[in-house]
Amino acid sequence: MSLTREAASNTAKVLSEALPYIQRFTGKTIVVKFGGNAMVDEKLKASFARDIVMMKLVGMNPVVVHGGGPQIGDLLKKLNIESHFINGMRVTDSKTMDVVEMVLGGTVNKEIVNLINHAGGKAVGITGKDGQLLMARKLKVRHSKPEMAAPEIIDIGHVGEVASIDTSVIDMLTNSDFIPVIAPIGVDGEGRSYNINADLVAGKIAEVLQAEKLMLLTNVAGLQDKNGQVLTGLSTKQVDDLIADGTIYGGMLPKIQCALDAVKGGAKAAHIIDGRVNHATLLEIFTDQGVGTLITNTTG
Repeated sequence: MSLTREAASNTAKVLSEALPYIQRFTGKTIVVKFGGNAMVDEKLKASFARDIVMMKLVGMNPVVVHGGGPQIGDLLKKLNIESHFINGMRVTDSKTMDVVEMVLGGTVNKEIVNLINHAGGKAVGITGKDGQLLMARKLKVRHSKPEMAAPEIIDIGHVGEVASIDTSVIDMLTNSDFIPVIAPIGVDGEGRSYNINADLVAGKIAEVLQAEKLMLLTNVAGLQDKNGQVLTGLSTKQVDDLIADGTIYGGMLPKIQCALDAVKGGAKAAHIIDGRVNHATLLEIFTDQGVGTLITNTTG
């Protein structure tokens, strides 16, 4: 079926608008955290995979880091393993950690690899344990109540934070024209496995790779002001001010903090984008408008 003149004109306009962005980002590393609705909606999963393949085809180096909280929860329920959360984090004993590794390193990771390969890319799935990519340490959780004299340190099991990153396995894959798909499981010096927050892992990898962009797919339209308007372009200082005055709070705070740390640590920019929008990743990179919040080190 042939295109109408209007449709052809729109296609040409889109391609023309994308050209300077393609030229600017060729050869650059883009770290994308894949999670939220985009991970469970079939149409969004397929559009995400095509976006990643497109990025690779035009000369960028996408690196995908994924979560999988809902999928872990589903399997734990099927296995009758009860979940407890402290400060929003799942208490992870050895039995739960086995399930986490099975879901993140197996089912979810391989599904994303398959989606990208089916869309014409060459993806390879790894966990942070491969090539000692993610060295981890146990995350210490401080829990306090008004009646307590001092906060107590709670052991939530195999939940970790990033101690160090060795990017050689990522470099090897990107230099060989592959797309790394990383499950956020780390390992310590004793060989113990740890589940690490995927946003945190994506941010730290973007930092170490000095990535051009860190892109965090979320279930919101972007960072919003107190009137619910999306803030499209912010400097790190403006974000610090929004945290200080309470505009950014609750569940959005850890995600924004991770983006902020990445930009302050060496990534050129961070994007909080609406993963519920079809082709959100391409729209944010290749169009003037974008579909989320951009955070950079520029003053303003």
